[in-house]
Amino acid sequence: MQPHRPLLAALTALSGLALAGCAPASAPNGERAVSGAPEDAVYRGVETRLLEEDMVNLTARMEGARDRDDVIAYARCAAAQYALIRGFGFARHVRTNVDERGGIWQADAVYTVSPALPRGIRTIDAEVTVADCIEQGIPTV
Repeated sequence: MQPHRPLLAALTALSGLALAGCAPASAPNGERAVSGAPEDAVYRGVETRLLEEDMVNLTARMEGARDRDDVIAYARCAAAQYALIRGFGFARHVRTNVDERGGIWQADAVYTVSPALPRGIRTIDAEVTVADCIEQGIPTV
């Protein structure tokens, strides 16, 4: 049955893509996925500032980050927890600026929060993200 061979190849390729979407190859904002908290990390807290009813600015600080992705993950975890605290189920990443001075990394991030899945590709499901952060040992507040 030769005619079914292209269909089988296409289905195999699609299933591979679907499974690739489940792997933590990259974070929602395009950075590499962080595989757990750095062993010597010191999380210095997160400051939040409400910009609008559905938009928040978070400033996360930490020491012992392996690179910028660790502090970005910390800010993302805090944003997810913030969304849940405010009674929202979702957040959308707007932007993150990262700076490092004297071994202290800082992520200045902006997220929108909403009760329904927002449009865009840089969205996070707050409950799923908080659970993942806890599993990885990254504080959410």
